[in-house]
Amino acid sequence: MRQVWRNCHAATMADGTYGTIERAAIVTRADRIEWVGPEADLPPVDAAHVHDLGGAWVTPGLIDCHTHLVFGGNRSLEFEQRLQGVDYATIAAQGGGIASTVRATRAASEDELYASARQRALHLLGDGVTTLEVKSGYGLDLPNERKMLRVARRLGQTLPLTVQATCLAAHALPPEYAGRSDDYIDEVARRMLPVLAAEGLVDAVDAFCEHLAFSPEQVERVFKAAKHLDLPVKLHAEQLSSLHGATLAARYGALSADHLEYLTESDVVAMAEAGTVAVLLPGAFYALRETQLPPLNLLRRHGVPIAISSDLNPGTSPVLSLRLMLSMACTLFKMTPEEALAGVTVHAARALGLQATHGVLAADKMADFVAWDVAHPSELGYWIGGDLPKRVIRHGAQVCIASLA
Repeated sequence: MRQVWRNCHAATMADGTYGTIERAAIVTRADRIEWVGPEADLPPVDAAHVHDLGGAWVTPGLIDCHTHLVFGGNRSLEFEQRLQGVDYATIAAQGGGIASTVRATRAASEDELYASARQRALHLLGDGVTTLEVKSGYGLDLPNERKMLRVARRLGQTLPLTVQATCLAAHALPPEYAGRSDDYIDEVARRMLPVLAAEGLVDAVDAFCEHLAFSPEQVERVFKAAKHLDLPVKLHAEQLSSLHGATLAARYGALSADHLEYLTESDVVAMAEAGTVAVLLPGAFYALRETQLPPLNLLRRHGVPIAISSDLNPGTSPVLSLRLMLSMACTLFKMTPEEALAGVTVHAARALGLQATHGVLAADKMADFVAWDVAHPSELGYWIGGDLPKRVIRHGAQVCIASLA
């Protein structure tokens, strides 16, 4: 049955701009958009259910393209320690840092991980997110990476969310491999990835390329294994130093390179030529009190698509609102509200390889959109916090978020 969503204004986000249609209407059929345009041009629609959106602004459903949503425990006590002046090295020596999350994640059952991740996912859904990515990377062995990715799949099956699962087994060195990082990379590339891919648990492969994680040479071995399995790649790159991981990612046609505070112009050029999306993560920048800004002007000058994401994780970005990231992208990174909104719609879709079906309001795209009770879409980045009145529509059906809590 067709549905007509009328009496609204549409920010289609076509071509990375608002793509404004004043006094718009949208026709959906099943889970797809069939038509969008000025209401005055609305074609005849037989036996349609009509929804009056009351003058709302409609945007594509928001897309959170970089999250670590599934994990055990939290690190709030470490947060308190850092504020009291305890450095990360001391915290790590006490058994904290990522090692503490690995322990908690390994100790948790799949049902326990699902229950906690579901609550975080509901926060994002309530914020207008209809698509998100979930990374593994706190298991760091085959059984526990599998457990995390199974939870990601389960979230997509039980919530009105499209969930992409990314294997980030090359996230950190597990304690049992201390001093043997090459051996662990072999385990990831030769055993873990083939098994997890064969089980249908992996949509993409990620790694952390940094001096405190894995070298470009080690990451390349993971990328080669992913390509052999016909899996797209992405990369945590240039967050704390310049190792030219973004250039390596571009060479492998990566969907995205993420963080990017220490990106160089040669990296930007490589990303532009490869079509690799730059995913910026203002939550981590804020939480870590960083001062090295990602090079926005270089990315703009070379035409690299810029996505924004929450980087939701227990250690460096405990963020439960993607819309808050729009505000931070504007205030911290000096992006425009239009750029920020494109960063969580059209460009975020591309960062997940979903640009054919998601990220814009257009015919044949998924009928995922949000009707916001605002006077202009710039308000999505203007208001700091709070819960803007909205209707979330996913696959053509309005989501009753209260019934999911």
